[in-house]
Amino acid sequence: MAAPVAPLAARATERLGDLLVKEGLLTREHLAKALQEQAANPGQRIGLTVVKMGLVPETEVVRMLARQYRMPAVDLSRFEVDTRLLKLIPADLASKHTVLPLKRDGRQLTVAIADPTAMSVIDDLKFITRYDIVPVLAGEYSMRAAIEKHYEANEIHMQTLLQDIAADDDDVEVLDNQEDTTDASLLAAQVDEAPVVKLINAILVDAVHKGASDIHFECFEHELRVRYRVDGALQEVMKPPLKMRAALISRFKIMASLNIAERRVPQDGRIKLKVGKKVIDFRVSVLPTLFGEKVVLRILDKGNLTLDLEKFGIEPRAEREFMEAISNPYGMVLVTGPTGSGKTTTLYSALSKINNGDTNIMTAEDPVEYNLFGINQVQVRTDIGMTFAAALKAFLRQDPNVIMVGEIRDLETGGIAIKAALTGHMVMSTLHTNSAPETITRLMDMGLEPFNVASAINLILAQRLVRRICSKCKVKYEPDAAEFAGAKVKPTTTLRDLKFTEEALDNAKARATPEAIPFLVDLSLESTVMDLPYFKGYGCDACGGTGLKGRQGLYEVMFMTQTLKKLVMQNADVQVLRSAAIDEGMLSLRMDGWLKVLKGVTTLDQVIRETSN
Repeated sequence: MAAPVAPLAARATERLGDLLVKEGLLTREHLAKALQEQAANPGQRIGLTVVKMGLVPETEVVRMLARQYRMPAVDLSRFEVDTRLLKLIPADLASKHTVLPLKRDGRQLTVAIADPTAMSVIDDLKFITRYDIVPVLAGEYSMRAAIEKHYEANEIHMQTLLQDIAADDDDVEVLDNQEDTTDASLLAAQVDEAPVVKLINAILVDAVHKGASDIHFECFEHELRVRYRVDGALQEVMKPPLKMRAALISRFKIMASLNIAERRVPQDGRIKLKVGKKVIDFRVSVLPTLFGEKVVLRILDKGNLTLDLEKFGIEPRAEREFMEAISNPYGMVLVTGPTGSGKTTTLYSALSKINNGDTNIMTAEDPVEYNLFGINQVQVRTDIGMTFAAALKAFLRQDPNVIMVGEIRDLETGGIAIKAALTGHMVMSTLHTNSAPETITRLMDMGLEPFNVASAINLILAQRLVRRICSKCKVKYEPDAAEFAGAKVKPTTTLRDLKFTEEALDNAKARATPEAIPFLVDLSLESTVMDLPYFKGYGCDACGGTGLKGRQGLYEVMFMTQTLKKLVMQNADVQVLRSAAIDEGMLSLRMDGWLKVLKGVTTLDQVIRETSN
């Protein structure tokens, strides 16, 4: 007679971590790290932990659990979920217990579960659905993604946010703004209601915790949408009920001290929010659109402000030239790039390096993003005549050593800045151009004289931001021919053809990520692009399944040598300037991007997307 089958809990005589080590899927050192990570996240199972850390593929964890508990397993990526069954299990229950209905056969309902020991939930499901439950095992990470995808992700996310903020609501308060409700008493009554206040507080706190740089609140004909910009990419997080539209917009306006009765013209304001012990500024822009007002909040979290250029990824030679240029007692340093490329942060970093007791530093900004101690910062207000040019003129009567101008937009501002640089002041500013050599042409197109430009400028820095590969799920891969074609290189192209130098290659080897180092040992300038190591993220919980987390700077630093100054005075073409600068040792944005790919920091796709050949 066959022995009776032991209960599930009794079958698991060995711990999952030990089984993974025994199978050679995990080292003892990695298991120790995973257990530390698990201890920091109470309630999280070791299987999910090793998957989130990128130590073991989820399929292997599920296979091991299925064998350990003698349960059938399913790969959700190869399974088509019957959406008609979703109504059988409420969204909150599916999210709480990580369960998902897969198929129905007569009175039997097959349900995917992530925790094979949680058999009590099977009884609950049987009671709720009135079906006999057949449990099958699935990976917890895949399960969570599937639940988000197939259920009302918006509803689950909002409920979670509201639950999270309920306990912390007393720690969130608006600073320095007086709520004026005299113009719209009805709206004022609505915006003070708990659901509206809690939801907006939840959105603001959640965006800060996720490291978002902007929050977009958008109105459409039949729905509202909230999106965060994280690492430069927008991602949808929720769709609040349409009936809350007027109250939500008005709440934002009241917090930012704007006119809630005015809905026809754009408005700008600020919110200063205290979250726990941190004070965070939000720059608020309200714009009338066809179906309501769009609200965009720029998050200015000084706690996340990093002023160390080396951490941004600037190469050693470029950093030396940049520091030499800003250390001069006079001259001009220009930083160029599109909006959101980190120009202001680079200038703040430069100012922090030279901010000491014997220097008078003055800045004109629109707007002032971060308050820096020891620096006199002036807010530009064009509506009352306080333009960049007017601020510059006033600065010259304030005995400055260093002047920072937020942006050179016209001939008047450019002319005063050049004059200040030539009369013994260090001037820093930004422009919107695509590359460092093009900045010279742009200044002369404004009407500035070539000899003044050549004499005043010490250095031009062009920059972009690319997304970093997630360190938790980074894997090596081989790019296909289409990727090389997109980069406009042939597989036989050598590093020498890409204008690499021995110095750049040596620095790349010294600063490479741990995963890339073993593959760089034998690289030389004669190595082809096929010989380089390429990495990407396969997607994990840490990066939200994108494979990318954080950002990295690409820098093109054009130090104005005597050769380049002569070419500027001769009105040389952009391509001539570019070729001469590269011959003098400049790394173009694309070349710097190749270095970051070689070091295992970013993907080739990111470099192609953000730079031109």
